[in-house]
Amino acid sequence: MNFLVVDDNRLLNRFLTTYLRGKGHVASSLADSTKVESWLDLNPCDGLILDIGMPKIDGLTLISHVRATHPDLPIVMFTGLGYDEDAMQAARKAGANGYVSKGLGPSEIYLALMRVLASQPAKA
Repeated sequence: MNFLVVDDNRLLNRFLTTYLRGKGHVASSLADSTKVESWLDLNPCDGLILDIGMPKIDGLTLISHVRATHPDLPIVMFTGLGYDEDAMQAARKAGANGYVSKGLGPSEIYLALMRVLASQPAKA
C-alpha cells in the first residue's frame, strides 16, 4: 500500500515513513501542507496520515480540500494534543476516518490506519 504522511515536524515524518516502509509499504512524506493536493493529483495513494496543527494550511482545512478531489481517500488525523474530545469531533466533522495521538507512537498510528483501511468499502 502507498501512504502519504503530512506533518511539519520533519523528524516525525521521517520516523513514521521509515516505520511504514519497514512494514512493507510505500511511504512518502511532506512537511509543507500547501503541496498535498498537487502531490495527490500526481501520485496514487491508499491512505493519508495528516497532522491537525500545521502552519500555512492546518489539517482540518486541508481535509475539506482533499475531500473535494479525493472523496474516498482514507484519512487518519494525528496530533500532539492527545485525545482531546473537541479535536476528535472536529476531525470527524471535517471528514477524517480516524484520529490518533502522536504520543502513542508509530505502531499505534499504524494500527489506527489499518483499522480505517479495513473499515473502508472495497475498491471496484
